[in-house]
Amino acid sequence: MTEVDEANEILRGKGYREAQLAVFSTPMPTKLLIKGTKIGSPFADAPETVLRAVRDCVPTSDDLGKRTITPSELRACLEQA
Repeated sequence: MTEVDEANEILRGKGYREAQLAVFSTPMPTKLLIKGTKIGSPFADAPETVLRAVRDCVPTSDDLGKRTITPSELRACLEQA
């Protein structure tokens, strides 16, 4: 299983549809991208960082509610861990 597949499986388990929040590969093999309607702007970083953000920092869809998450919220969460 690739990091993209693993991250997307985690997001589906947290209740997100692909249009809402998903991880995609980029032309640069050292970067993955989180994008969708539930994030204010795309978040790009190293695969292990994106996977950690998805696993540890993205709330469940129910917890997020009508709000959108921001890349700065994800970065702040990652810095605390």
